[in-house]
Amino acid sequence: MAQFDITFFILLGLAALCYITHNNTVTCAVLLLLLFKLTPLATYFPFLNQYGLTIGIVILTAAMMVPLADGRLSFNDIVKSFTTWQSLLAIVVGIAVSWLGTRGVSLIGANPTIINGLIIGTLIGVAFFRGIPVGPLIAAGILSLVIGKG
Repeated sequence: MAQFDITFFILLGLAALCYITHNNTVTCAVLLLLLFKLTPLATYFPFLNQYGLTIGIVILTAAMMVPLADGRLSFNDIVKSFTTWQSLLAIVVGIAVSWLGTRGVSLIGANPTIINGLIIGTLIGVAFFRGIPVGPLIAAGILSLVIGKG
């Protein structure tokens, strides 16, 4: 008799819920995990667990730097970033968000079950408040400030 694996059905349900709530990013991530789970790629779960976040951050950072790399963001544009209070505030907020992300990674590393609540919160935000599915690490960082971890 085949062993019953509830995690498959949880992932499948999560993929369906994410699809219904138009959370395409999480839908793709869950479908990728299902692909791993249902194929010999499952042997790479430890690698994905250890390096997936770093790989994702590298890709995200590279995508954010495309305007600099392709020449749409000039040196003058960068200098202008220091000339208005809005731009200076954006720099401060960027620093704060980066710091919160670090706290979030620490919290998730120390307490991996936190990610479940973050996913559910993201789904609720997308489904009922017209939110977009960004910033789980930042959310974890804010949570770390509230619960005193990180």
